[in-house]
Parts: sequence; structure tokens; C-alpha cells
Amino acid sequence: MDIVVIGGGACGLKAACRARRRNEEANITVVDASPYPSLGRCGLPYYIGGIVHTVDDLRKTLSGTVRDEDYFKKVKNIDVLTRTRAVKIDREKRIVKIVKPDGSEDELNYDYLVLATGARPIRLDIPNADADGVTTLFNPEDAEKILDMWDEGILEKAVIIGGGLIGMETAEALSNLDVEVTIVEIMDYILPALLDREMAMLVESYLREKGINVMTKSTVTEILTKDGRVSGVKINGTKEVPCDLVLMAVGVRPNVDLAVDCSLEVSKFGIKVDEYLRTSDERIFAGGDCVENKFLVTGDPIYTPMGSVANKHGRVIGDNITGGSSRFPGVLGTTIFKIFDLNVARTGLTEKRARELGYDVVTCLVPGPDRAHYYPHQKPIRIKLIADRKTGRILGAQIVGWGVVDKRIDVVVSAMHMNATVHDLANFDLAYAPPYAPAIDTLIHAANTVRNKMDGLLETISSFELKEKLDKGEDFVILDIRYEDEVRKFKRIEDSRVVHIPYNELRERYKELPMDKEIVIICQIGNRAYDVYRFLKSKGFNCKVLDGGLAFWFW
Repeated sequence: MDIVVIGGGACGLKAACRARRRNEEANITVVDASPYPSLGRCGLPYYIGGIVHTVDDLRKTLSGTVRDEDYFKKVKNIDVLTRTRAVKIDREKRIVKIVKPDGSEDELNYDYLVLATGARPIRLDIPNADADGVTTLFNPEDAEKILDMWDEGILEKAVIIGGGLIGMETAEALSNLDVEVTIVEIMDYILPALLDREMAMLVESYLREKGINVMTKSTVTEILTKDGRVSGVKINGTKEVPCDLVLMAVGVRPNVDLAVDCSLEVSKFGIKVDEYLRTSDERIFAGGDCVENKFLVTGDPIYTPMGSVANKHGRVIGDNITGGSSRFPGVLGTTIFKIFDLNVARTGLTEKRARELGYDVVTCLVPGPDRAHYYPHQKPIRIKLIADRKTGRILGAQIVGWGVVDKRIDVVVSAMHMNATVHDLANFDLAYAPPYAPAIDTLIHAANTVRNKMDGLLETISSFELKEKLDKGEDFVILDIRYEDEVRKFKRIEDSRVVHIPYNELRERYKELPMDKEIVIICQIGNRAYDVYRFLKSKGFNCKVLDGGLAFWFW
């Protein structure tokens, strides 16, 4: 049996290796246009930032062997043809036409063909986009170009176009080189495809603290040059920002040219595949960044170019081209990254997207510690949980903080794969000991907060809604129930409508509050405000709690 794989990245080589483990007799050939098969592209920002020391480190096995052509031939008996381009697929004859490094042409016969052609970075069509100093970060050559500029002492300021995942990771890498970084994002806030506004603002505030300039609602309309090199950018047609490097980090597009050329079914999300990752041709399978996926929350197609997904695709394909019947159910769009010391994770729908799709959602913002509050080195995290109001089904989650967020987002992912509700999540038997978690984990606290809202036991107001009420001059009361030392030490709302009654004095002094005005109750993270809310509601007051407390106050 002849198996040809086009693409030597995560999906392609995973499929080839899985096929070899299941069938020792098959002839397996991988065609890769790059000179770097099995490259962990996700590690390129860490190479720039000096955390990873060589490009080959991104190609090594756990035992330290570089996965090059020789490795795959000797260890796996897989032929990897690097610097070789697949240029045409003849489905009727089952032939792939290739162009070798020397320019000569050849043909490969296949019984099964795997398309793992990946994606390519989007380059914006703006004036001077081809100038020296304009790049993406997609391959080692891009990384070396950036490092060469730094080595030559001509990289002091950089503008990153795009406030998404690649932009965040590259911002840290460049900052580690003492480069002054400006992020330019066209939307109202950074990470718009991943986070809701208040969670993104946590990240944005932290970036500013770390010296990163962030410009939202901004567009680079022109790249400025001097003697053919980048000298700056023009923002929104007027403001000029000087820089030596312009990094385009506005996403990637699936490489579907070969699929289109041979008339396979393709959508705007990539090559169309079924649950077996089979294309519209039963002899051709596809996976990785070039295909569309099924979004498990809605059942709709989605584009999720992630190395983790590509590896899973590869295993499924490797099974199915060697007689198996493995299935890939779909994705939740789970993402995690760090920016300096801040951890950011998300999965499922954002609140914004859920509302656009017509869901009646209920959400919560819950700050808390990542382990017992009295245990040394506990660190804060902030959780946003999104659920369907009627059923309690979990639709998504976002977690930002300096503490442990990965295990908590993975718990939510597990719950969502089971179509679990917040009622289920609230009773998950999670691991507990003070060095690892609070007795009631902050994630379970979030689930309980959503349940309280569903049961009519809690009504909240967002920080944006509260800011709007203040700016409009509305007549209401902000009740700050923190203790005196907290008010002095932490952020506070400076306004004549703020009334301060400490938490432990409220039951004795609640009659000082007006019955005829709305009362917004605030504390540091919202837990004490909930207690006061329940008490004041029992006394007939019209009140709400600031969702997430002052941990989510940005002004």
C-alpha cells in the first residue's frame, strides 16, 4: 500500500507515524515544502525571547533527537522529502505531481493521500508592506530575520499589527529583548476572538503595567519607510508611530489551493471533512490547519488552527488509512497562553458570541485564589463562566490570572464535552488540599454564582454598566462595604454617590441607606457584597452587586 502525505507538520507526520505503527509494510512518503519537518511552530516566540535556544530544539523528541529526514527514515522507515513541493493531484490516476529541490519534476502514486498542508499567515495589503523590516512570525526564517535585526542593533521599537494570540506571545518575546513594543488592534479591545471585553481588559491593563503600548480601535493605514527600511507606521491615517520592525500578526488562512485545484469540497473554513477526516474523495483524508472543524457547542463549522488539534487529527487519519474507523468529534476552541507572568485560558463561546447566536445566557465574574487563601504563594485568578439561562448548560469559560488556570479550563472542557450543566460542575469531586486548591474551588464558586443568578438569588451590574450610570449622572448609591484599611490600600471609586459602611457594621447601620434609590454594592471580589445583597433584599431595598467586585473596575 502506498501512502502519500503532503505536509510535514504536526498532522502530517503524526498521521504517517501512526500509519507506520499500524502497518509495517506500507510505503509511506511525506512531501514537505520546508526544510524543517516536524517543527513546533508554536515555540517560535520563545525562540525569539531566548527561552528556547535553537530552532532544532523545536524539532527534538523527548529524548533529545532532532526529527529530521534521517531520523524518520532510520527510526520510522518513512521517506520525508524536504524542500519538495506538491503541485498537482490527479485523483483519477491517484498521482501527486511534485517539484524537487533541483527543480525537476516527479510523480508519486498513492492508495491513500493525506492533505496536511497547514496554513499561511495573512499579510495586509497596505502601502510599503514589502519594505525591509516588515515580517510575520510563521517560520524560522522570520524569527532569524528579527534576531538578526536585534543583533545588528537596529531593532529598538516594534509595532505588532494584531492583538490576538500571536501578537501577545510575540510582544513578550520582543520585550524580553528590551524592544519597545506597540500593539495595534482594530477592535475595541485586544483578543476579541478569544475573550469578552472585561477579561481582555484585565490582560490589557497588565500589558500596560509591563510597558507594552496598546492601541485599540486603531488601524495601520500605511507603513512609513526611509531608504527602503521601516521607519514607522501611520495609525488611522494621521498619527505616526516610529518603529524599526512591523510584525503582522492578524491570523492565518488554510492552505486549500491543492484541494481546490483537484475539485475537493472546500468551505471558507478549510477543506471539508467528515468525522473520519475523510474529504469528498474517499481516498483522500485531510487534517490540521487546512481543514474545517465541527464546533461542539453549536454543531457549526469553525476554523481552529491549533497544534493540539492537528496532532489529534493525525492520529485519527493514521488509523483510518490503515483499516481503522476512528472518529474526531470536534473542538471547543480551547486556547491557553501566557504573557509575562499572566496566564490566560478560554474555551467555548464568549458571552458576546453566544448572544449573537441567540442564546439567553447567564454569566458570572468570580475572582478568587488558586489555592487555599492562607497557603503561601497562593495567587489570584479571575473566572468568567457562561451558561444557558434555561438549562444551565455550560457554553464557555474564560480564566485570567497569575495562578493556576490550566487545570481549571481543562475541567470546564471536560464538562462541556459531556454537555454538563453548572449544576453538574458545582458538584464535581475535584482534588482538594490547601497547597492545590481552596476547599470550594474558585471554579465551583463560579458555578454556584451562576446557579444563584438562575434561581433569582443574585442580580449583578457590570463595571461597564456602572461606569455608564456614573457618567450619566444618575441618582443612585454605591455602597462600599470594605474595611477602612482596604479602602485606603486598594482601588476605589471616587464619587459623591459612594457611601462607606464596613461589612461588619452593615446590619446595625443599614437604615442609613435610602429605600427610594437603587443601591450598587461593592467589595473587593464580590463575595461579601453577595451576603449584604441578600440581607438588604430581605429588608426591601432595590440593590445589585458589582459583578466581580472592584477586581473588574478599570477606571
